[in-house]
Amino acid sequence: MPIFEYRCTKCGHVTEFLEKAGARGKHACGQCGSAATKKAFSTFAAHAQQAAPACPNRGSCASESCPMAR
Repeated sequence: MPIFEYRCTKCGHVTEFLEKAGARGKHACGQCGSAATKKAFSTFAAHAQQAAPACPNRGSCASESCPMAR
């Protein structure tokens, strides 16, 4: 389930809620308790693994000290 941010129109505080996409529930401000909140536009982050570099010797290194032999 994604995390959505809601901004309070009374005090401006941003509160995060875990909910299904498209949910239309009412949320109270985490700071002042007001029910006057609006969904805020927020960004997301994703983690990606970096690909291992290609071995120039195609993995046929004779030495165990080669960093590509691991």
